[in-house]
Order: sequence, then C-alpha cells, then structure tokens
Amino acid sequence: MSVKVILKLIVFLATLFVILYIGVNNRQSADFNFPVLLDKKATTDAWEIYFGMFAIGVFAGAVLMAGGGGKGRSGKSEK
Repeated sequence: MSVKVILKLIVFLATLFVILYIGVNNRQSADFNFPVLLDKKATTDAWEIYFGMFAIGVFAGAVLMAGGGGKGRSGKSEK
C-alpha cells in the first residue's frame, strides 16, 4: 500500500470522526431548506443532516475519482 493511499485513508477517517463527533453533540432538531427539491422545509435531527451531506460528498468524490484512466501512452515511439 502506498503512502498516498494511507494518507487519503487517514484524512477520510479524520473527516468521518469529525462528522460523527458533531452528530453526537448536536441531537437537537434542525431545519433543512432546499427549495429546488423540497416544497417545504424538512425538520430532522442535526446528525442526520450532517451525515447525509457527508455521504453525498463521499459518493460524489468516489464518482469523480473512478474510471478516469483515459488513453495513456502505448509505449510505441512515433516516427
């Protein structure tokens, strides 16, 4: 495993810890407004909103990082 992968894992786990820590300490209700998709505001626990935003961010990052190999060099020299 490369150092780059280990560093990414540490950053990911640290971010997850912060999100979970925020969720544990914010048990009160929170309003979530997103007029593009929701007609009225959603009222839920704050930890659910934090975790949902984190999950959306992780999923978006995974989609952006996946599959971007492209054509690469063929190893043949052009004449």
